[in-house]
Amino acid sequence: MVEDRDAEVAGPVPAWLGHWWLPLLICIVAFLAEAGGETARFALRYERMAIGEGEYWRLLTGHFVHLGWSHLLMNMLALLLIWLLVGDRLNGRAWLLALPAIIVTIDAGFWWLDTPLAWYVGFSGALHGMLLAGLVVDWRRPGGETWLLGAMLLAKLSYEQLVGPLPGSAASAGGDVVVNAHLYGAVGGLLAVAASKIRVARSRSI
Repeated sequence: MVEDRDAEVAGPVPAWLGHWWLPLLICIVAFLAEAGGETARFALRYERMAIGEGEYWRLLTGHFVHLGWSHLLMNMLALLLIWLLVGDRLNGRAWLLALPAIIVTIDAGFWWLDTPLAWYVGFSGALHGMLLAGLVVDWRRPGGETWLLGAMLLAKLSYEQLVGPLPGSAASAGGDVVVNAHLYGAVGGLLAVAASKIRVARSRSI
């Protein structure tokens, strides 16, 4: 569930981090995970068999490990770009609620809909959810930027579902691209915003 960006930011967030504390925290965690090399990657990745045996932390940590440094840098640069575009459309508390909702949706999609998927790493699914959440929560903003970005994202998701990964994306990432992660992430972003709107509407009706 996500709240409007003009709500009060919750939690003791250091003032010097300002608007950028969340993407910086994600980058730090992801870089530390990558510094652990193959050992960390195998211990932290989403792995269906290991999760079934009780290693539930992989449902979270799998999104913060990557195929390699090129995959990591690609995702973290995308995160910073997305934050520049839509990071101000939700406040800190809202993003702290939206991001877990997005990750849970991706994991649920993997577990119940993509049963053949043995393992997964990367933050790209969450990136798609964050971008869509930021766009949808403020879709009435003046100007065509929101609609243009939304159309581009929809076109990308449609292409991936109908054709497959964008040309060159697998080579850039250093391995196969799990396009359903992007779709599930986008659905998670929509669900987070929808839950926010329902909650706000109910609170205003009381």
